[in-house]
Amino acid sequence: MAGLLGVSGGVAVISFIFSMLGQGGGMVYMPLFHWLGYDIKTMAIPLGILLSATAKVFSLPQYHRHRLIDWKGAWPMMIAVLLMAPLGAWATPYVPEKVLLWAFAAMLLVAAVRTLWAVGQPDPDAVVPWLRRVVLGSLVAGGAAFIGGLLGIAGGFIISPMLMWIGYSAKKSAATTAAIATLSSLAGFAGHVSHMSIPWFILVLTLVAAMVGSVAGSWFLANRAKPAWVKAMYGVILIGIAGQLIGEPWHLGNVLAGIGVLLVGGYLVIRQRVHHRGQSGHLSA
Repeated sequence: MAGLLGVSGGVAVISFIFSMLGQGGGMVYMPLFHWLGYDIKTMAIPLGILLSATAKVFSLPQYHRHRLIDWKGAWPMMIAVLLMAPLGAWATPYVPEKVLLWAFAAMLLVAAVRTLWAVGQPDPDAVVPWLRRVVLGSLVAGGAAFIGGLLGIAGGFIISPMLMWIGYSAKKSAATTAAIATLSSLAGFAGHVSHMSIPWFILVLTLVAAMVGSVAGSWFLANRAKPAWVKAMYGVILIGIAGQLIGEPWHLGNVLAGIGVLLVGGYLVIRQRVHHRGQSGHLSA
């Protein structure tokens, strides 16, 4: 029982953190459950997808209440995701896996560098034109869904940084990504229901934990989080995933991911100190 409560606590923490980024935490849940000994097909994958979808669903009311979701731009992106994800899954046998992994890792690194570079920059004040949001947003969401379908992973973590490039604020990009990714997560879970076998007490406790964590995380994003925090956290996650993909062929994924995260953390600390010193020098002058 103590172990199950510990797992539930971990789910709540993961849900809290990823809800601040418009994500559900599926990329962490599934490896965590597999490491804990849960069967990968009947428990780890379906439970991870369900918890991820639950976290996103329960974060949406808070985002909507604070007008952080761009619904007009999100609907075309949702359609693009629903069309392109199955197409990516269909194309998987025809594309070399190594080419996919390296191309995706390169895209993640570019997105990470761009996101980290924007950490100290203010969010845009102007509203992105609707046509730009629809066209570029649909291309971004559809492309991420296609790649996600190819690799069998969620593409939400790449959509939000790309929306920042288009001109969305950090908070709006996270909240809009949550709305887009919710539909794809629910569709993904539906595909695993037939072979799902999860004990009811594990299901109930982890679902409650995901709900509590997502409500708290979405509230924190809407009311307390600074845009720089959101950008920095995205940069760290993208670097970690890129390191995992690059090192996987040599069984060094965790090592490279850890090194990448440490380097990014060091960069952010140094940058923050330099920024404070610059401000102090400016004030003293």
